[in-house]
Amino acid sequence: MAEKQQHGKAPGEEDDTYEILDLTTYARSQQWWSTVFGKNSGPIAEKYSVATQIVMGGVTGWCAGYLFQRLGKVTATAVGGGFLLLQIANHSGYVQINWKKVEKDVNKAKRHLKKKANKAAPEINTFIEEATEFVKKNLVISSGFVGGFFLGLAS
Repeated sequence: MAEKQQHGKAPGEEDDTYEILDLTTYARSQQWWSTVFGKNSGPIAEKYSVATQIVMGGVTGWCAGYLFQRLGKVTATAVGGGFLLLQIANHSGYVQINWKKVEKDVNKAKRHLKKKANKAAPEINTFIEEATEFVKKNLVISSGFVGGFFLGLAS
């Protein structure tokens, strides 16, 4: 999609005309682009029907939700069980915990995390912007994924 535009010209100047190219359309019309990325290399909405997108999003969402639920249970059990065993060992006298040192180390870790969090903010914002753009371009499959994810968590 090319447009011709002219600069505003002063009296006696030559006519400056230039062409604006839509790079997306230009790149897709090139042979190398089609070879590397295929003819339908745009958003997923251009390739599949709405029903197919919902099913694809739902299935992948359900798998992710199911794995998240299972791994969450295993992680919670491991952390909770470890904490329980540590408390039993402390109460029985097998382990002596220096709570002052624990408190000092936790405060040091908090300060370190706050410093790192301030430095990581631009990367996080960039990731959030990219994710938002993806969801906007692929709304149907994203909504299918969210629904499938919640079903996976519930099953």
